[in-house]
Amino acid sequence: MTSATVNYTESTPSTSPADRRALRDLHRRQTRHQALTAATTIFVTRGYHAATMDEIAQCAGYSKPVLYNQFSGKLELYLAVLQNYIDTLVNSVQQALRATGNRNRVSAAVYAYFDFVDDETQGYRLVFDADGSAEPSVQWRVARAVDTCVDAIADVIAHDTELDFHRARLFAASLVGASQFAARYWLTRGRSQPKADAAAAVINLCWGGLAQIPLHTTD
Repeated sequence: MTSATVNYTESTPSTSPADRRALRDLHRRQTRHQALTAATTIFVTRGYHAATMDEIAQCAGYSKPVLYNQFSGKLELYLAVLQNYIDTLVNSVQQALRATGNRNRVSAAVYAYFDFVDDETQGYRLVFDADGSAEPSVQWRVARAVDTCVDAIADVIAHDTELDFHRARLFAASLVGASQFAARYWLTRGRSQPKADAAAAVINLCWGGLAQIPLHTTD
């Protein structure tokens, strides 16, 4: 609570200004992390519109003024939570494209989506299914994440094949769309088959099209 915040940042007369600043920064980061953790729980269980800053503050163990010291309001807090999960997904797709061999890249990219919905189920719901998606700022961030993934995949396709970038981007958008939809479908159907089997179906579908494109160099 607020009193705990004051006690945490207290220092002795011998504490240097640099040390006091470091303590304040550490406390600020810890407060922010705890607020984001609590907000994730509330947003997932209650939805963006039903959630309140009072609930989030109580879940975090802070007073509402402490929460407002970190975030200007509920939307900013929601966007911060959302961005964490978006970054996780985008980074996974970008990492997948570092694999050796085009089929391995396709496989790793598809798995990035299946792993995301499987391992980050709360995040998947916030990114793709939450009621906050009606907010323009939320729509913009999700759309930017999709574009970032599509562009990253398109760059690899255009580099390795004879396709121009616009055609490569169409293939990339198809791969992203198929991976995202199939992964969500697999999860919402209760993981009714092994993840490897579900992902393999998407991998074979996507690779079946990409494998027909003439390459600049052999794989």
